Amino acid sequence: MKGSYFLVIRLKDGRTIRTKAREFPLKAGYYVYVGSAMNSLEKRVRRHFSKEKKLHWHIDYLLKEAELLRAYLIPSGERLEEKLSLEVSRFGEPVEGFGASDIKASTNLYRFEKEPDWILVEILRRLGLEWKRVKSVEDIENPR
Repeated sequence: MKGSYFLVIRLKDGRTIRTKAREFPLKAGYYVYVGSAMNSLEKRVRRHFSKEKKLHWHIDYLLKEAELLRAYLIPSGERLEEKLSLEVSRFGEPVEGFGASDIKASTNLYRFEKEPDWILVEILRRLGLEWKRVKSVEDIENPR
């Protein structure tokens, strides 16, 4: 399956996330990461839930320090990452330069004070997109 995804992440305490090339000072709160997987959506999201992985993308470094609460899988043959990131930017506080190297948006990570699920669902409904919300690898492998 091809498509895009949202990751809903909770960072309990403020901290600086260090990647190979940059540092991102982050406050405690909820974060939404917007990504895409135009080869295997399920495999990419399964990787994000995995604790044992090589650190490659910015999001890998954040997930090492934070809790991945859930993901929204958004199947589509169209590359929607940029459109979705711009929609989320209307509601969340951007973390400039985080994980958006291949799109026009300045970031793919946004901070929220409170759980952002109602915002994400509203965005997906307004855009007429289908999605599947998952909380674990088991949810990905065993669809209901």
